[in-house]
Amino acid sequence: MKQALVVARKDLLVELRARLLLVRVVPFALLVLVLFAVALDSEPLILRAAAGLVWLTMLFSLLLLVQRAYDLETQDAALEVLLTSAVEPVQVFFGKLLAAFVQLLVLAVLLTLGAVVLYGSTVSGSNVVLLVTTVVSAAWGLASVGTLYGAVVANMNGRDSLLALLALPVLAPLLISASRATEAAFGSQTIDAANGWAWVALLAVFSVVFSAAGAAAFATLLEPEA
Repeated sequence: MKQALVVARKDLLVELRARLLLVRVVPFALLVLVLFAVALDSEPLILRAAAGLVWLTMLFSLLLLVQRAYDLETQDAALEVLLTSAVEPVQVFFGKLLAAFVQLLVLAVLLTLGAVVLYGSTVSGSNVVLLVTTVVSAAWGLASVGTLYGAVVANMNGRDSLLALLALPVLAPLLISASRATEAAFGSQTIDAANGWAWVALLAVFSVVFSAAGAAAFATLLEPEA
């Protein structure tokens, strides 16, 4: 676990220096929310669309973050050096997953607050726990898939396009679950909190499965071609 924390710290320091999250991802994500708030002038429609827009924006942000992270690692062979060092591949995977999770969690919190402000969504006291659990579970799930599929395409030509093509079908169930659970937390009339927790359970299963798959396959996926 200590090695994973070291890898995560390294990735987060690289991000702080590059400032991709602050300079490109956050402004892009907030701009999407603002544009839809202006375009959808029907209050019932805005309230129903708020949750889906949050997680759709998270999807595009994930692709930007993962592409940038693996581009930096492969350009100077830093990832290959890391994998041939004393650090176990599973620790590298969880370190990179943790770094992505922290960034996505920060972004998800900002977008959720933005949805509350721009779309007039409300979260009652009993739904706060549901919302927090949804955000944490979905952010971890997104990070696990992004880290895994980033490794899948890391050594391929045209990896930017391939990442989206491969990850989007896999991420669809997660995005649907996160959107429905968030909609329930926002107090939607179409779904209650009990059903919201059922979607959160699906999110948790999804996150565990892809975390385990990534840990098992990470080293093999990044083996250099003969």
